[in-house]
Amino acid sequence: MPVVAGVLRDEKGRFLLQKRPPGKRHAGLWEFPGGKVETGEMPRLALVRELAEELGIAVGLPDVGPIAFAEHDADADGPAIVILLYNIERWTGDPLSLEGGEIGWFSQSEALGLPKPKLDRDLLEALIWPCSQASPA
Repeated sequence: MPVVAGVLRDEKGRFLLQKRPPGKRHAGLWEFPGGKVETGEMPRLALVRELAEELGIAVGLPDVGPIAFAEHDADADGPAIVILLYNIERWTGDPLSLEGGEIGWFSQSEALGLPKPKLDRDLLEALIWPCSQASPA
């Protein structure tokens, strides 16, 4: 199942994460905003649609760039999933929680400490890992 997610950062470099609402898979866990890609839909267009539906923001396609992906094989807990993570350069509007879960802005260390589904942990670590590696001068 293809899923898309977006990395939005505020002026302080904090990540926007959303908490899964009660009654949904992974309820109470924090994740990058996004959702499922519909049949025949291009992933970047799916992300633009999902961010409008979930957060009420408008994103232009030129402001969506791929960063990383994470995948999970099918098991007793659910189907095989591939999450495609995109950086969101700009958006219009103030992000709001339109689908019942909380949203919040978190620093890297705060985000690392939040309970998250495994694939979102993997994606966050992929984002932070290059930043934590200093090159020798």
